[in-house]
Amino acid sequence: MQRRDFLASAAVAAAGVYAGSSTARSAPAYQSHRPPVTQRRFVSAAVERQIHDISAKIADPELAWMFQNCFPNPLDTTVEFSMAGGKPDTFVITGDIPAMWLRDTMYQMKPYLPLARHDLHLRRMIQGVIHRMADCVLISPYAEAFLKSVKDASPWRSDHTHMAPGVWEHKWEIDSLCAVIHLSHGYWQYTGDTSPFDAKWHRAMERIVETFHAQQRMDGPGPYRFQRAAWNSTDTLPRSGVGFPAKPVGLICTMFRPSDDAVTYPLHIPDNLFAAVSLEQLATMYQALGFDAQQIRACTQFAHTLRQGVKTYGIKAHQEYGSIFAYEVDGFGNAAFMDDANWPSIISLPYLGLCAADDPVYRASRTFVWGPDNPYFYRGKFEGIGSIHTADGNVWPMSLIMYGLTATKPEEVAWALKQLKRSSAGTGFMHESFDKNDPETFTRSWFAMANVMFGELIVQTAERHPHVLAQRL
Repeated sequence: MQRRDFLASAAVAAAGVYAGSSTARSAPAYQSHRPPVTQRRFVSAAVERQIHDISAKIADPELAWMFQNCFPNPLDTTVEFSMAGGKPDTFVITGDIPAMWLRDTMYQMKPYLPLARHDLHLRRMIQGVIHRMADCVLISPYAEAFLKSVKDASPWRSDHTHMAPGVWEHKWEIDSLCAVIHLSHGYWQYTGDTSPFDAKWHRAMERIVETFHAQQRMDGPGPYRFQRAAWNSTDTLPRSGVGFPAKPVGLICTMFRPSDDAVTYPLHIPDNLFAAVSLEQLATMYQALGFDAQQIRACTQFAHTLRQGVKTYGIKAHQEYGSIFAYEVDGFGNAAFMDDANWPSIISLPYLGLCAADDPVYRASRTFVWGPDNPYFYRGKFEGIGSIHTADGNVWPMSLIMYGLTATKPEEVAWALKQLKRSSAGTGFMHESFDKNDPETFTRSWFAMANVMFGELIVQTAERHPHVLAQRL
């Protein structure tokens, strides 16, 4: 038996042991909704061990059951791991859509990074994700979602854009490329392993930086165009596919938000902060890997330009809240004061390391976005941030998850967990969105990113506020 086969077999055996003991505390009322062990797409002994250990700390049986269903959901249902050319290769679907979104994939893997240090099987699978992400960037740095094979056909192949073989959808979103760097950097930080960062990965990183520079649009719009024959205006771009204008001020233009909807103004502030941090992370990795000093300086200087641009153009005076982050600007003085549930968002900035949680501009911005002056904040029997991507009045559990992840008070975390438990409507999983007055009216029953990030909130709560989990919510 080869080592990798032995590890896989050991992981399955561990899953059987831990799954049995972790679900027993909530039986018979809450039966596991996970696939049978033999039908799970990927099994990690370290993940199963953490599910077992954290579940033992949760006094609320329904919350424990939800954690057991949600935290391993990407591994159970979305991961396709194999070896290709002697290297790990991992394709990750979002859930009910059989395509790999770079952004979603990063969030689907991020909560497992701390466990990869002690689980070689898990580490190799994430290596495969990094290899696959590099492949995707080299296929098209402007695409946000990809097919498993270049031979597969996209349902969006009629879009008026450059649909390279292997592209599922060709919407230019800054955070897609940031996600590749962010996962690479996180993997390296937790494991110290540099094996995924080969020549192909380096070429992908160079392509990312080149694309960021092109989309500063200092000398014209660059190569990207996108139009779709769509009834929804947020699914296409004006001006022959170039998008809305922005003043060339050094910030990076994006044509679509992290929700996959067209921007109102092209300078998306959370995305530009994400790009600044990603470039700083890339510079740190380049230095550790012994790459060219000029590339290191170029990344650092680019990040500085973006931070200065956000400071100059992205922080605006609001008549009620004072200085806050705008969601989008155009450099001409126009700004969108709002927040969307999809990350990076304004409320998510500290979670992604884009600003400090006690930053006064962030604190004022947080108050603004979690209230009635944010046009996408909804309050009924539930409250939270929604998105133009779904119906008016639909709250996204992702916003409640991020509220909890960025909360500084344990009572705020407890409130978020209580809302999330009720929003599940007895299904044991997170959804894309739900009606603010009726959680049984929801979109997407299988949304892996929201599931695992709910699990991360539980893990974080166990570390920071264990007494919250020691009570029934």
